[in-house]
Amino acid sequence: MTSRRDIAMAAKAWPFEEARKLLARVERDEAAGKKKSHVTFETGYGPSGLPHIGTFGEVARTTWIRRAFAELSDKPTRLIAFSDDMDGMRKIPDNVPHHDMLREHLQKPLTSVPDPFGTHESFAHHNNARLRSFLDGFGFDYEFISATEAYKSGRFDAVLLRALAVYDEIMAIMLPTLGSERRETYSPFLPISPKTGRVLYVPMKRVDAQAGTITFDDEDGEEITQPVTGGHAKMQWKPDFGMRWAALGIDFEMFGKDHLPNQAIYARICKALGAEPPVNYVFELFLDQNGEKISKSKGNGIAVEEWLTYSAPESLALFMYQKPKTAKRLYFDIIPKEVDDYAAHLDKYWSQNEAERVENPVWHIHGGKPPQEPWPVSFALLLNLVSASNAETSEILWGFIRAYAPGVSPKDNPSLDRLVGYAIRYYADFVRPKKKYRAATEKEHAAMVELAAALDQMAGVTDGEMIQNIVYEIGKKHSFEPLRDWFKALYEVLFGQEQGPRFGSFAALYGATATAAMIRHALAGKFIA
Repeated sequence: MTSRRDIAMAAKAWPFEEARKLLARVERDEAAGKKKSHVTFETGYGPSGLPHIGTFGEVARTTWIRRAFAELSDKPTRLIAFSDDMDGMRKIPDNVPHHDMLREHLQKPLTSVPDPFGTHESFAHHNNARLRSFLDGFGFDYEFISATEAYKSGRFDAVLLRALAVYDEIMAIMLPTLGSERRETYSPFLPISPKTGRVLYVPMKRVDAQAGTITFDDEDGEEITQPVTGGHAKMQWKPDFGMRWAALGIDFEMFGKDHLPNQAIYARICKALGAEPPVNYVFELFLDQNGEKISKSKGNGIAVEEWLTYSAPESLALFMYQKPKTAKRLYFDIIPKEVDDYAAHLDKYWSQNEAERVENPVWHIHGGKPPQEPWPVSFALLLNLVSASNAETSEILWGFIRAYAPGVSPKDNPSLDRLVGYAIRYYADFVRPKKKYRAATEKEHAAMVELAAALDQMAGVTDGEMIQNIVYEIGKKHSFEPLRDWFKALYEVLFGQEQGPRFGSFAALYGATATAAMIRHALAGKFIA
């Protein structure tokens, strides 16, 4: 009998492929006598803007690799969610209030910038709380670390002192990557001004590894000498990456393609500080509907809360799981497809063997324990049902669902019940405003009259395939070529949209006679009016 570990070693799903790379590194380290109590995963977060879905994606994807690693090894693991909240606020995000107030705090560490929303002690605390709230709601197992806390508590002190000792080596790594003008003022250390509290981008006049101090000119020109430890300074973001890996003993971290040009720099800094760089995984960036990169400061993506207004977290997770190395557009119109694809994967899971299941996205999304709950109707079907019935409450939709699938109920099918609520909201906000009904052509009118008559003869029929076959036959009879033009006509005339789910399935759910009545209303021009 094939063991679970054997199945995991042979699995082709990308989380297993990455987990095997990490396992090879761990085994090499242990063979060399570098034994650790835990394998440490990290995901980084810059709280300069409100959290967006890309942030969630990093944590979710890292979690899936961590879960796959657990199938390969008994070695304990931990996941660190690191917030670079000591970074200076270089610009004000477009999508936050009180810009005038924030302008007074530019260049201060984000944990020293007042919260423009007035709910937390700082802007960083506000954004960190939003991130953690969602991660907690989704059930992620992680340890949150604040950069400000790590710097001020002394957690980074030993590695910062080491960075002072190898200052020249770090400069030799960084200077060739900079323009000639930037080289004149560059320092891997960013002191915090003792007078203004701002993060200073100034050159070092002296570094004293033995004393653990840096000397620089403050904003007013006064020469200052202060410790590099205890939160009196932070590192520039590229050296900070490598320093963090060394200080926290990171074994795995993924990041977006925008970090790829700097990946080697992070690794060299980490090695200069006496540590082995982690295994990395580089994913493609998310794009908005216009093909532009999603940005926290622009706010041009979908916020986590917005996605969850219209769909369950599982659909968001599926979007993140699929093809992480392919650039994907992230906007509201993709939600129905992700929901229905998730339902299809979940349905398929229960007929698969163990080796097939670990290749199924729902195995990863649910940590190997997907829920066993049937979804007899799709999201796309529900959207059309809302349209046809003008339903504004879930009770109306459940009346149709019960008739279509006896035995299904909100109590026994809570996921489906939530889907009903999502469909009503999604339809109202995204489908109804875009509807464009048109009149049927003479050819389409004749075919639809015949279809309505056929549906009248099928009262009580809930077999969507049987109804679909009738629709096919009528389309062929009226010489629609290709046949998809017939279905396109049905959706444009009846629903005001170019496509939809299988028409037979919709008619079975809505009711054959009710569908016939809807066709006659449309042909009478009542939808256009």
